[in-house]
Amino acid sequence: MYSRWNNYRDYLERLYGCPVYRIGIDGGFSCPNRDKEGHGGCSFCDGTGAVAVYQRKSESGFTHSSAFDDEISQSLLPRLLSIEEQIQRGKTFLSRRYGAKAFSIYFQSYTNTYDSLENLRRIYDRALGTGSYKEFIVSTRPDCLPDDVLSLLSSYGSSGMSVWVELGLQSADDSTLLRIGRGHTSAVWKDAAERVHDHGLLLSSHVILGLPGETIDDEMRTIDLVNSVGSEGIKIHNLHVPGGTRLSEEYLEGVFTVSSEERYLESAELALRRLSPDTIVQRLICETPMHRLAAPRVFPDKSLFLSHLDRAMEEHGTRQGDLYGC
Repeated sequence: MYSRWNNYRDYLERLYGCPVYRIGIDGGFSCPNRDKEGHGGCSFCDGTGAVAVYQRKSESGFTHSSAFDDEISQSLLPRLLSIEEQIQRGKTFLSRRYGAKAFSIYFQSYTNTYDSLENLRRIYDRALGTGSYKEFIVSTRPDCLPDDVLSLLSSYGSSGMSVWVELGLQSADDSTLLRIGRGHTSAVWKDAAERVHDHGLLLSSHVILGLPGETIDDEMRTIDLVNSVGSEGIKIHNLHVPGGTRLSEEYLEGVFTVSSEERYLESAELALRRLSPDTIVQRLICETPMHRLAAPRVFPDKSLFLSHLDRAMEEHGTRQGDLYGC
């Protein structure tokens, strides 16, 4: 699809011989970085836990051009229906929209290892027992990955599925992590990443470009840290500012600005060039629904941005990994 970077969709088609679609699930998890009332947490978290768009029944009428609604941004979405219902809804949506025939199970919302080992086993088994899946993906934090949980995750690979752990890093700079309220250091992330590999699991690293106070050099140090642990995948996000967050308060006070498309194109291109050529690029743009997004308000949608990035890299004669190790 895009020839200038190691695109995830193309990787899946090469590996499995067909397109594979993720079914994003809210497993009802919380996050240790938020208190019991649902406040606190990372400064960019609006309390929705990154629920998949097609699971947001209460938000189905909104579009890319929807006006920003701060009241919705501050409310917590009702807990979704059972895991089986979510999976069925996801399969129905993906089949109708894309003609999907092969699927992955993706525990997406909040911290999906933040529970007792037995509860995790029951939840994962419940989801994976609903069909045949190519991949099993669990998104979590580096401070919520004890070895017994990693062993549990590793056990699912015996069925032939690829098992991924998506691990939030965001930045390699500890002062940035403190500022945005991540609640862990880069050393904690690196330790967790190495233990993911020790258990034979695939690692996907989450990073954000354009964080307050960071320079291009800071962003490249984050990419270097991802390279240093041999991360098989990466999700690169441009900074989004959801309404009702601590980050939105700083933004409205003029403490920082968010990247325009031009500035983010520059950062994303350089990040790709610095990234290992073997790393699978699973995402390059954040997709917060516009009615919950305070900034940026003027930005192309995913497909348009990716086409702009691909064209820019073609014009510049650049590609993923051409600055790797430099």
